[in-house]
Amino acid sequence: MERDIIKIDDDKCTGCGLCVPNCHEGALQIIDSKVRLVSDLMCDGLGACIGHCPEGAITIERREAEPYDEAKVMGIMVSKGFNTVVAHLRHLREHNETVFLKQGMAYLIANESKLDFMVDEVKKAVHQPDNTSAGAGCNGGCPGSKTVIFNPAEIKMADHQPNGSLQSQLRQWPVQLHLINPGASHFAGSDLLVAADCSAFSLGDFHQNWLKNKTLVIACPKLDQGKEIYLQKFIALIESAKVNTITVLIMEVPCCGGLLQLVEMAISRAARKVPVKAITVSIRGEILSQEWI
Repeated sequence: MERDIIKIDDDKCTGCGLCVPNCHEGALQIIDSKVRLVSDLMCDGLGACIGHCPEGAITIERREAEPYDEAKVMGIMVSKGFNTVVAHLRHLREHNETVFLKQGMAYLIANESKLDFMVDEVKKAVHQPDNTSAGAGCNGGCPGSKTVIFNPAEIKMADHQPNGSLQSQLRQWPVQLHLINPGASHFAGSDLLVAADCSAFSLGDFHQNWLKNKTLVIACPKLDQGKEIYLQKFIALIESAKVNTITVLIMEVPCCGGLLQLVEMAISRAARKVPVKAITVSIRGEILSQEWI
């Protein structure tokens, strides 16, 4: 499947790094004084970074990128050198993409005779602690967008903790729609909850009755920028992650309906159809309506 993805012109790139914090997916890093796309997996191809490049070094190209092929990506990474390969594999490790990490290492082992570096050195560098200081910025991807999958055994503990508080039902991090990666393994085949930012504060039973056994994304259709990015992510969750169902939890205020509209638009544009349940909550936490649409 062809899709849009960014392309960086090494001759134009000065390594200023202005684009890096504006890549919501954390797919860009400064390596050897140049900005590199370290993982096709994390690039949504919508070009949020383009407007932040003063040199015009970033463009969009359309190429084969779906389904994700780690061997093809590694073929590109090795041409960029040792540091780029290490950054790419670390990126996979930090986002718990262990299958792709193993595929990447397998590629290196199979092609070691053609490489300008030793595979064992790559292994050591990928798994050694990152000594970058906290004040050095987010060149390795902002920690807030690092994918974390919580242990299911911990979630299945008793509903009440020893101190009487309720058990969190959150299964993954991040949850903000700009930060999530639709290709992350925890979304595959899951029941997805799309919740307006305010909904969890209105519903006292949000975790136990609405979030339990679901993956989560949150957004505010009134205040958030980049609605087209949201639309493309919903389409990817439907077509690529093949989510099982989508529950849209919105507030009664008129602007909140935009979140449901985005999901409905994604359904209309996707080749695959998914059942969608719409739930409207009052500002006092009452369920005003819920229906399959």
